[in-house]
Amino acid sequence: MFKYLMPTKVICGENSLKENKNELILGTRCMIVTGRTSGLKSGALGDVTEVLKEKGIEYVIYDFIGNNPTIEECYEGGKRAKEAGCDFLIGIGGGSPLDATKAIAVYAVNDMDMYEIFEGNFKNKPLPMAAIPTTAGTGSETTPYSILTLHKINNKQSFSHPDVFYKVAFLDGRYTVKLPLQVARNTAIDAMSHLLEGFTDKKASRGSDYIALEGLRIIGKYADNLKMGNFTVDVCTNLLWAASLGGIVISQTGTTIVHSMGYALTYYKDIPHGMANGLLLGEYMERANKVMPEKVKLAMDALGMSIEEFKAFLKECLPCEVSFTEEELIKWSEVSIKAKNVPVCPFEVTREDELEIYKKCLL
Repeated sequence: MFKYLMPTKVICGENSLKENKNELILGTRCMIVTGRTSGLKSGALGDVTEVLKEKGIEYVIYDFIGNNPTIEECYEGGKRAKEAGCDFLIGIGGGSPLDATKAIAVYAVNDMDMYEIFEGNFKNKPLPMAAIPTTAGTGSETTPYSILTLHKINNKQSFSHPDVFYKVAFLDGRYTVKLPLQVARNTAIDAMSHLLEGFTDKKASRGSDYIALEGLRIIGKYADNLKMGNFTVDVCTNLLWAASLGGIVISQTGTTIVHSMGYALTYYKDIPHGMANGLLLGEYMERANKVMPEKVKLAMDALGMSIEEFKAFLKECLPCEVSFTEEELIKWSEVSIKAKNVPVCPFEVTREDELEIYKKCLL
């Protein structure tokens, strides 16, 4: 028996927003949540405001979301949305603005302490949201998760609730085709990580596996584009779809230790989330192969690579010059072993195992 929930309407294709304008309108007054530059540079912000003006919808822009959004940024966004009388939100950007939008949607209609959000009990339903991703990575547009930075614990922490699924998501490669190559690589590998972790997760099901393999086939098809930097709008739209499939998969399964171990690399070393995952992913798949070789072979076949070719691909796409110390890795493993996704990992994991993975991948 397995359960499947995916309430987000996904509209995928070039000019998907302009050709489906009415789908964007979820209320009468809107807050647009975006990063400091991503929405503007991608062209998505201009397209959104054009539609809102055409439809006579008043809006405010909250563009204070940085990389790895903090809970303080989201709490302030919720306060401003409430003060402005907004009744729906539009998130534009990569995973950071899209995750932040979910938290803002909760805070905007609930009088609560900043940290209560992690309890997942909201008196009032969050505001409805539309998503326009400008990177093909997190798949946040199709998940019920929001991952926020908490400086008080020196780490990230997530909350999850079915009411923070986006109502609609528009996937248009025009908004990602001009991304810097390394950003495109990092985010695609984040999507790949979702697909592989979800596929090997103990919560995986026939439904999530079917979707995961399709997402892996898409990324595998464009592996050379990611290595060489040759992108078209069509390629980018397909990669956005693969990222959304990754979001759909982990909405059913969650992630594994790759994510919880990767958070420290992002928090302490400012390594982009997708790159952090990718630095650990090869060793993870090696270990998964020891306990589920048939399933790992299916995943690698979908990518069109052997495990060795997969590891070489990751190495080529993720040049990382950051140095690490054994003391740092010991500290991080003591924290990451306590993560909720450790029990769903396909192989048994101890703190010593995680430390060994860190050492093999980073020293």
